[in-house]
Amino acid sequence: MTNFDNLPVAIVGGGPVGLAAAANLTERAIPFRLYEAGAHVGANLADWAHVRIFTSWEQSVDPASVRLLEKSGWILPEATALPTGGDLVRGYLEPLAALPSMRNAIETRTRVVTISRSGIDKVTSKGREAKPFQLRVKTARGEVRDDLARAVIDASGTWTQQNPLGGSGLSVPGEAEQAQHIAYGLPDVVGKARSRYAGKRVAVIGSGYSAINVLLDLAKLPGTTLTWIIRATNLARVYGGGKDDQLPARGALGWQLKQLVEQGRIRLISDFATEAVIASNEGLVMKGVTPEGAVSLWPVDEIIGCTGQRPDLVMTRELRLELDPWLESAKALGPLIDPNLHSCGSVPPHGHRELSHPEAGFYTIGVKSYGRAPTFLLLTGYEQARSVVAAIAGDLAAADDVQLVLPETGICSDDPAIGEAGCCMPAAEVAPANCCGGPAISKEEACCLDDAVAKQAGKSGCGCGPSA
Repeated sequence: MTNFDNLPVAIVGGGPVGLAAAANLTERAIPFRLYEAGAHVGANLADWAHVRIFTSWEQSVDPASVRLLEKSGWILPEATALPTGGDLVRGYLEPLAALPSMRNAIETRTRVVTISRSGIDKVTSKGREAKPFQLRVKTARGEVRDDLARAVIDASGTWTQQNPLGGSGLSVPGEAEQAQHIAYGLPDVVGKARSRYAGKRVAVIGSGYSAINVLLDLAKLPGTTLTWIIRATNLARVYGGGKDDQLPARGALGWQLKQLVEQGRIRLISDFATEAVIASNEGLVMKGVTPEGAVSLWPVDEIIGCTGQRPDLVMTRELRLELDPWLESAKALGPLIDPNLHSCGSVPPHGHRELSHPEAGFYTIGVKSYGRAPTFLLLTGYEQARSVVAAIAGDLAAADDVQLVLPETGICSDDPAIGEAGCCMPAAEVAPANCCGGPAISKEEACCLDDAVAKQAGKSGCGCGPSA
């Protein structure tokens, strides 16, 4: 026992995964404090309240949260129906946060500015684990205070950290100056923002599901001219698995977009890296580079950047974190979710060991655990939350008993260094950087021998081997 075991566990972020962590802590009677920067829980989901997700209600709720809700008389909506982001907020997250066992521990409009160890900085090692965490928080009224916690679960997500337009990962000249004509993420183009896009020339940048959703909605607007700009060249991977996708709604998105491109409704520009946005008398001109050299595209009226998100690393700068060097994900997840290598969408089971850091008691869960990698599903975050809370409770048997089976996308990497299951091939056949620690055990297990050895020693390995 340490001298701060009576302190609460701090949860950063009041989205589905943060609230799942809170529900698991509630079931184990562990005090917690949840901080949500938005005006209400699920604030990030409310930004895309109009979007229907491709997982059903039963695939979109956390088991511990459901158990708490059902005790209050809550009934799961039609299990196989597909909710919108707004449905999840109104029908699930808000009732969960309103439960008597939860509501007094949740603080909205409160932003965690930075996290450290009380009384010592990042450099100091002696006695580090005996110090509680210190969270500097700022309220909507501008008040700043320091709260202490026994452990921290960072479920703050990445939604508020939208990537810029530049192919280099940087904002491009003209991007800030033309901000009034540039939107990011998933604007409600057929609803609240309809007048902004109807009948206009619109360019959408990005090749993920956000871009596909936006393009499909824009195609419903009369008189709208659409240009779709991507850096990718492998359109099969962009369009997805179609009928082979185990989530039919996800597979249908890419198929519908492909039809619109083939019909000429959407003009596709591939292998294009944006380098500038220039205002002209005819509209916004996007300049970029293709394999053939510098190119200027025809003018547009509006630009929507669906270029993904990145984690906020400023908040945790004073902590000893171990991150994947290019994804900025939890380090052990990097080799398993790297989009340069994997496209199957099949992530092996992982829990507290993969989500922990050299900073004992600090865990990254939810979409932030994936860093800049795409294809995160709520099912992943819920199992992460369950495992991490069990570890905080000292129940390592439950924490290590990670069960996670994700619906496959129906596509897989065409990189010859990667096997069918998106796992490591024998080390002699690939460069070490392409493997997560050794030769693959089997196609089915999709993991590496060294991983199992690491887990038997109580370490994280690379996330896919059997637990001790």
